[in-house]
Parts: sequence; C-alpha cells; structure tokens
Amino acid sequence: MGRSSKDKRDIYYRKAKEEGWRARSAFKLMQIDEEFNVLSGVQKVVDLCAAPGSWSQVLSKRLRGEGKQKRDDVKIVAVDLQAMAPIPGVIQIQGDITKVSTAQEIIGHFSGEQADLVVCDGAPDVTGLHDIDEYIQAQLLLAALNITTHVLKKGGGFVAKIFRGKDITLLYSQLKIFFPDVTVAKPRSSRNSSIESFVVCRGYAPPEGYVPNMMNPLLDHHYDVDFNSLAGVNRVIVPFLACGDLSGYDADMTYPLQLPQGEAYVQLPPTQGPISPPYQHACQLKRQDQLSKPITAHNTDPTDNTETVTDTDRDSSAPSSDVLGATGGHTEEHATVTDMEKLKL
Repeated sequence: MGRSSKDKRDIYYRKAKEEGWRARSAFKLMQIDEEFNVLSGVQKVVDLCAAPGSWSQVLSKRLRGEGKQKRDDVKIVAVDLQAMAPIPGVIQIQGDITKVSTAQEIIGHFSGEQADLVVCDGAPDVTGLHDIDEYIQAQLLLAALNITTHVLKKGGGFVAKIFRGKDITLLYSQLKIFFPDVTVAKPRSSRNSSIESFVVCRGYAPPEGYVPNMMNPLLDHHYDVDFNSLAGVNRVIVPFLACGDLSGYDADMTYPLQLPQGEAYVQLPPTQGPISPPYQHACQLKRQDQLSKPITAHNTDPTDNTETVTDTDRDSSAPSSDVLGATGGHTEEHATVTDMEKLKL
C-alpha cells in the first residue's frame, strides 16, 4: 500500500502533519472548544496524559497566542509518565497523576493558585477486549478526576476522554457529584466507529466538606451492579452532543489527495517523532540484526551442540512430520533427540 496509504485514508492525520500538529487529536480539542468555548477566560490550565503534546500545542496557540500578541500571564502545565519534546510556553512534568507530589508540583508552578481548566486525553493501550478496555479507561478517568480535585479551582472546567460502554452511567453519577453541568461530546474528528467520546464538565463544585485524598477511590460503587436498570431520579442522563462542523470532513471517510496533474505525492514526516517509545530497544536490536529468531534448519547456530532430529534419524515407529511440524519438533520448530524419544514412548 505504500507509506502514504494512511495519508490517503485519514484526512485528519494528513491535515495534522500539514498544519504542524503532533497528532490528529488536536482537532478534537479545537472542535470541543468551538462548541463549548471551554478555553474562554482560562489563564491556568493542566494537560494530563499530555504526550505526544498535541493538546498542549492547541492550548499554547489559543491561550498564549503568537508573535506580538503573545500573552505571558498564561500558564500551561503538561503532565505525563513519558518524556515529551518541549513546546514553547508549556511547563512539563514527567510524573504520575496518581501521586500527591504531582498535584503539589502543579500547584507550585501556579504560585500556589489553582487551575481554571484541566484536560485529559489519556487512554490505555487497547486490548480488543471491550469490557477490559472500558474498565481501564474508566479507572484512568477517575485517576484524572482525583488529581483534578486537588488542582482545580471552584467553578473550573474538566474535559476528559471516555469510552461510552454499558456502565457509562456509573461514571456520569461520579462526575455529577463534582460538576453540576456534565455533557458528553463527540467531535467530528473522532471516528464514528469508535466508542470514544469526551466528557465536558463545567462549574466545579465539590460536596461540602469534601477533602481531596489520593489514598482512597472516589466512590465505592461496584461494576457488577446493573446501573442501567435504574429509573426515575436515580438514573443519571447526561446529554450527548456531536460537535464540530457537521458539513466538514468525516473521520471515517477516505478523501482523495487532489494533486495537480502530473505531480507526485510527497509524504510529510511527523511533526514530532517519539522520544523514547517502548519499542525503541527492539528497533535497535532489529537494525543490528540481533532480534531473537526461531531455530530452523536454515539459521541453526553452528556452535550449538544440541543434536537435532533429521529424517534419517526417524524409523517407521516415529510420528510423521505432518504431526510434529516441518522439523519434527513438539514446538513445530525445533526438537532434540530426547524430545523425540519421549514422543516414541
């Protein structure tokens, strides 16, 4: 398909590189802001789970401005466990959002004051098992909400990613305890095929006497309860709103590149490559041709003294290669004489 296949398939991926955003998720925050105006009047903002930094880029550009219009009174703090390439005007903290020390460091950068807005675009590495993915995402959201109660001022806002699963009512009920105004938004740049959405919470008002505490979970609800069976005043119904220009680009559609006749497509590199991805060590080993390989007749180490079974070692009583694999091993790749003798027994 070629390296340009994703550019052809995903219009927002292509536009992100053209406009200098580190990830296509930048459009999600911009579309949320266009609908809810969450960045209006904000001077202190926290970006949780910030890497690779596309939301921090949007915050910096829209709040601090550019050129002569740049505002120095705006403070943006980005937090992530992973290292992130610097962004002008963004203070970076490499830390854990479940630690009190991280919350204290954030407030320290605000000179003891609290934030006007907290945003979080964090998500787990999905497994494909939807129940597990939804549960882990819910726990990540609660961790973000927990640290938000430490750093957000009363009346402030909170925007975070959620997976809209069957137990979403539980999350709504937890958010409504702290925010009287909770709405679920689906940006145009978020694929319709995805259960990803964003909660937009405004008017932070914690319960009277509530003391933020990292030691305990926010609530003791159990996920084995069918919250969707609740009715009346006990059921929490949160509005769902599609945001972004509905006549604009569809994230699930493929758009042609629209090149001038005879001009070849030039793929743009990512705005910012990964700094220290988890697969970095594996890439280094692959470049040095040191990755572990299955032992076959073609790449057997000549210094290995292990005696392998060949066709001439077999007799009529041994199992055939159709059962043991092409090289006669119980792992379908390799077997020793001892393994074969056990199979004969």
